[in-house]
Amino acid sequence: MAAGAVEKIEQFLKASAEPALLEPGEEPFAMRDGCYAVEARGTRLTIQVWDERRNLVRRITGVRGERPGQLDLAVVRFGGEEGSISLIDRARARREVERRGARMVFREQFRRYLSRQYPGWNIAELSTEANLEESLSPVYPRAFLKRGAAGWAAIGAPPGTAAGALTFGLVWLEYLRKRELRLTVEGLAIFLAEDEACATCLRLAFLNPNAARYAVFVYSEHGYEERIDPADFGNLDTRMEACATRPRLSDAASEALIERLCELPYVERRLRPDGHVSLQVRGLEFARSSRAGLTFGMRQRAKLTGQNLGEAMQLAREVARMRSAKAMDRGNPLYRLRPEGWLESELRRDIQSVDATLLAAPVYGQVPSMAGRERGVLDLLAVDCTGRLAVIEVKASEDIQLPLQALDYWMRVKWHAERGEFAAHGYFPGIELRCDWPRLLLVAPSLSFHPKTETVLRFFSPSIEIERVGLGVEWRQGPSVVFRLRGAERPA
Repeated sequence: MAAGAVEKIEQFLKASAEPALLEPGEEPFAMRDGCYAVEARGTRLTIQVWDERRNLVRRITGVRGERPGQLDLAVVRFGGEEGSISLIDRARARREVERRGARMVFREQFRRYLSRQYPGWNIAELSTEANLEESLSPVYPRAFLKRGAAGWAAIGAPPGTAAGALTFGLVWLEYLRKRELRLTVEGLAIFLAEDEACATCLRLAFLNPNAARYAVFVYSEHGYEERIDPADFGNLDTRMEACATRPRLSDAASEALIERLCELPYVERRLRPDGHVSLQVRGLEFARSSRAGLTFGMRQRAKLTGQNLGEAMQLAREVARMRSAKAMDRGNPLYRLRPEGWLESELRRDIQSVDATLLAAPVYGQVPSMAGRERGVLDLLAVDCTGRLAVIEVKASEDIQLPLQALDYWMRVKWHAERGEFAAHGYFPGIELRCDWPRLLLVAPSLSFHPKTETVLRFFSPSIEIERVGLGVEWRQGPSVVFRLRGAERPA
């Protein structure tokens, strides 16, 4: 118990900008260096804090709970009286107060936008409270507008948050339709900062117009808002580089070093779009080439030469040992780092386990590239035996944004495919590619699809062929398909 509590305390203090100890009825103690001590003797753990006027000593008996910015501890006071103390991050608490204040300010701005744009409608509900059951975020104020038997859902995105607005807006719309059975909730109104509307408008073009109506408004820092036409936004932040077929290495010695490392059975060689080489073990890079030459290392990089090749090989062996499906210590950082990279590695090795119609090779990553792409999701591009492209989105953990992030990449692949640019840039050599809309596969462990994934997919255009592929929990031992669902289908 003592060791576990010490670890929790140390982690909390390390993560806190301004830690303090709070005991009910007492002023907080600032936990500055030199003003506190945590001491473990056998199973007995004590914490002591002091300042210019006070001193407090408590014996810790366990951890009662933890949440962002706070760690609650069970303690025993002198005389055997049980009680509790809390370690808090006062800087985080201040930031949270500031965030709440900013949310309240934007909520009232949002109210004014709605009143001006929907005169004659009743704002029946306006909230910034979190709704965990429905996965509704407090970041986005949401409203319900009513007029007679008609209703509209509305959502506002504070500056800098537009990327997630459409997802939460669709969840809110679906929730209102289920709740307000006597009304017809026609559609969703979205309010975005004027320089952040493009991505949302591009997404709307691939939603089903029969599923809902959409209205997009942009607001400025000067306090005015106006309705815009999503069809006016047609430019994609997409580009395609020529396919690199040979590694860009400075000399033959570097190639020889790479070949030696690749003799290890678990080392994967990835040719990046810029022609440089990435050497990985189950999706985790440990060496790479660049303009500066060949380097290796995890946190700190060293130039790879013949003299230290043995060190690089030993590093690869250690990563493979720790990053193994049979690893005893699954809490070690090397095991837990980049789970999407590990899953991608397994899929590349056996892409046909996900879909038998896909060709085993080539399989490309992040083609075309996207400016500002969030790398929590990995993109793979494959082709089936008929020449039709398949976009594969890989996620190893639950993410409510997965469907629309996948749509972002899919629409760019579609755009380039319709213009014949994949073949022109050297991708999929010797394969006659079709210009049909690509397929879209969402691949994740079966228990890691967000519960609202189906809700969001329900609004997608039926012209997009979407498939969700759920993998077994032990996917690190090799991907095995547990379920395969079309679009918004629900598992049995």
